[in-house]
Amino acid sequence: MLRATPRPSDLNLAAHDRVYRALRQQIMHGELDPGQALTLRGLGKAYDVSMTPAREALRRLVAEGALMISSSGRVATPELSNERIEELAALRALIEPELASRALPRAHMALIERLQSINSANAEAVAKHDAVAYVRTNLEFHRTLYLRAQAPAMLAVIETVWLQLGPTMRALYGKVQRQEPPRHHRLIIAALKAGDEPGLRLAVRTDVTQGLRHLAG
Repeated sequence: MLRATPRPSDLNLAAHDRVYRALRQQIMHGELDPGQALTLRGLGKAYDVSMTPAREALRRLVAEGALMISSSGRVATPELSNERIEELAALRALIEPELASRALPRAHMALIERLQSINSANAEAVAKHDAVAYVRTNLEFHRTLYLRAQAPAMLAVIETVWLQLGPTMRALYGKVQRQEPPRHHRLIIAALKAGDEPGLRLAVRTDVTQGLRHLAG
């Protein structure tokens, strides 16, 4: 069976998507610091791509709010003001309890066991003082639950919020020097087991907002 030879434009598209996805994950998981600058040359070298896919990846991430571009053309991860942190925290407090509530009727034991496993990995990250692993497993915990809501539009919105908060969440971890995993994760799991919708909403709302108050305070 003959295979078509990829066109240069197809290769550029594949390269751009690879850079975009990898960089998006790095930002969301807090692997980059707030205010960290990114250059086309640096991205090209890091991902072994030309300027074109690197530029397109940056353009998409700027459009999502994951990166900011200054009047001089400098591209960097956002350094969030207290007002911006409060705004994003308010979005989390509005959307995430609703996602959890919609997931509750589909919260079978396999999901609960998966959440417990992720929470154990989160605790391990805390014990190792691994900020990136902490942010990653924390988001994995929430995303795993919210996928059961079957509400893709709301999930897409909240992932954009997480993306904007990624570098800030890492800074928060360093500031509060957490010694144990979030206790509200255990309350979320308990509410899921009990089918307690008000308790689930409260646990999620408290979990997603209390940490950010340390930064905005």
